[in-house]
Amino acid sequence: MKLLTTAPTGRPICALLASALLAAGCSEQRSPSQIAAAPQWLSATGFALDAAGEVLIPGVRSFTPQYPLWTDGATKRRWIHLPEGAAIDAADPEVWSFPVGTKLWKEFSFGERVETRFMERLASGEWLYASYLWSNDAVDAQLAPKVGARGVCETALGTRHDVPSVLDCRACHEAHPSRVLGFSALQLAEARDPLAPNAEPLRPGDLTLNALLERGLVRGDHAALLDASAPLSVATPPRERAALGNLHANCGGCHNAWGPLASLGLELGLRRGEAQPALRSTLGVRSHFTQGGAGHALRLVPGAPLASVLYQRIGSRFPATQMPPLGTHAVDTEAIALVREWIDADLALHVAAANTNTGGR
Repeated sequence: MKLLTTAPTGRPICALLASALLAAGCSEQRSPSQIAAAPQWLSATGFALDAAGEVLIPGVRSFTPQYPLWTDGATKRRWIHLPEGAAIDAADPEVWSFPVGTKLWKEFSFGERVETRFMERLASGEWLYASYLWSNDAVDAQLAPKVGARGVCETALGTRHDVPSVLDCRACHEAHPSRVLGFSALQLAEARDPLAPNAEPLRPGDLTLNALLERGLVRGDHAALLDASAPLSVATPPRERAALGNLHANCGGCHNAWGPLASLGLELGLRRGEAQPALRSTLGVRSHFTQGGAGHALRLVPGAPLASVLYQRIGSRFPATQMPPLGTHAVDTEAIALVREWIDADLALHVAAANTNTGGR
């Protein structure tokens, strides 16, 4: 497989999110200094693999989120390194604060290893973001251009895979106050959601929430953290639990109660295993999104997925309407089918309950 290593431009991001990040001080003007600090080779970040693809560096541990982010069918592996003697501050069970020196790597493969993305928390408290492209001999990976690289390889779904620009990385990660996505109490729970779309099994040696707590690598209220790790209330219908978990992983990084898009009032990031924030901000709520001069449709319409803006947008890959706006060119058919069934069947239960509570008024 031959990889393209240059590109004339990075992929554009959602205009609203870009504006919000710029207003928050996340301008691209800081990117050159960050890129200059990134090593030219992945091995210089403190990461190395043997011929079998196993990590050689002590202290680098793998993890697997129970609700994975969709990237056009990519096979992924993820690792984290915490500085010796340091721990994650989880005083807020939903917003973890990572110590200076924390490093994370995420590998993307489409039949062969293609890229590895890297994050490091710097002494300034800011995060360094970089992407590395693997060479054909797979000995090491070289730093990608700061504008990213488009169409570096074909995916199994017939689309082309894009390596993100630094600004793209920051647009996604800095929309959530912890900056690290996919490494949380909910995502690291040992009790896995059996209906999670594109679920990946735990690998031998993977870090889980219990392992982090046992080793003192996460500091906070253990009871609250274990509560936050539950997929959702046991009273939640299983299909709804899986649908909301998928939206949490693929949409909640931006659409949450803390980030620059909080003013939209769309909260798809789950908190303490509760479905209510997501349902309260979607059921019968008019969307801010309009298309073709049409009025503001509802985010979710029970029993009518095609009339629901949320379903329309996650099922679109037209650049002006697709959600998420970055990182994917192909629709996640497994997740779309789950969300459609959830809107068709389970959401009617919430309407019936609401009518019962209000006497049908």
